[in-house]
Amino acid sequence: MAVRERLNPDLLDDEDDDDMEDSQEGKYLTFLLNNEEYGIEIRYVTEIIGLQNITEVPDMPSFIKGVINLRGKVIPVMDVRLRFGMEYRVYDDRTCIIVINVREQPVGLIVDRVSEVLDIPPGQIEPTPEIRKDRGNRFLQGMGKAGEEVKLLLDAEKLLFHWE
Repeated sequence: MAVRERLNPDLLDDEDDDDMEDSQEGKYLTFLLNNEEYGIEIRYVTEIIGLQNITEVPDMPSFIKGVINLRGKVIPVMDVRLRFGMEYRVYDDRTCIIVINVREQPVGLIVDRVSEVLDIPPGQIEPTPEIRKDRGNRFLQGMGKAGEEVKLLLDAEKLLFHWE
C-alpha cells in the first residue's frame, strides 16, 4: 500500500469536520501482525510512513522503541507486536509506522505491514470473547466481520493509555 496522504485538519472548517467524521465512521485501517489481521479506526490515523531512524529513550517499557522526528515533531514509537507480548520480529521493507493521534497525542505504531482500509459497519462488529484477556485481547474493541474473514479491531485509547 502506498503511503497515505496526511490529513490536515487546519484546512477544514467545523462543518467539514462533521462531514469527515461521518465519512470515516465504520472505516478501519487494517494491518498484519504475526499473520493475524488487525484494524484501527481510520479517524485516529494521520498517516502511514516507512521506518525512520528511531532514537532510544532510557527507562521506557520494552514495547516503546523510542522516538522519531517527523517533520520537526518528536513522536514516540511503539512496536505493537511487543505491546501484545508477541515475539520480536526483525523489521523488513514491508514494516511500517502507522501514525495515529489519540487525545491530541501522536504516536507511531510499528506493524508488520499495512493491508487496506475496510468498511466494517457497527452491525458487523461482535464483542471480544471473554476467554482470554492477555496477549493483546485487552486492547480489542471487538471482532469485525469482513466477508468470510474476522478482523481484530483495536481500541486505540486502551492501546496507548492502559499500561497495566
